[in-house]
Amino acid sequence: MEEAFRWIKKPFTVVQGTSRNLAGHDLVVEDKKISLKTETGLGTDAKRISITKLCTTEREPWTPEALIGRALAHLSRYDIILMLRAVWELPLIRYQLLEIPIEILRLIGSAQLEPVGRRARRQSLGADSLRSGEVMFHVHFDGSDGKCSIRNLPVQNCVLLLDWELLVTGGGYSHLSDLRKTSQ
Repeated sequence: MEEAFRWIKKPFTVVQGTSRNLAGHDLVVEDKKISLKTETGLGTDAKRISITKLCTTEREPWTPEALIGRALAHLSRYDIILMLRAVWELPLIRYQLLEIPIEILRLIGSAQLEPVGRRARRQSLGADSLRSGEVMFHVHFDGSDGKCSIRNLPVQNCVLLLDWELLVTGGGYSHLSDLRKTSQ
């Protein structure tokens, strides 16, 4: 965190961590509750974000209304959601630090959830979330583990705070360039 603040030329700020593996925010910075998310791997799409676990909604009742209500209640606990992504384009790894607008994720509230998959027991539910008729992302509530996930959220709908890249070689890695100028 100190390094990130130095990059953006922010004076010293107290950062408070929270207990690990609890529902709720990960950090508090200047009284802002921040959730941290990550995305990495060979399948990471440079233009579309996946949040594999926005929250867990495993309790009953397993109905569209209850699931959407739990996801929205979860989002209301945060002021900011940050995501660190590693997009593998070997021999490069491109890193992105993004702010995911919570107001976009609140579109879950208007999703028309439908059953998906073939589970006989608690069935998974999913839907596209729309804004003015445009698909913003797909929300999925997994019947097997209770996770709410987000798929195909365009990076262009988020705020790119920082990006940089590393060159991966047989002997390790090296910075190809220092921090590049971002959209902010």
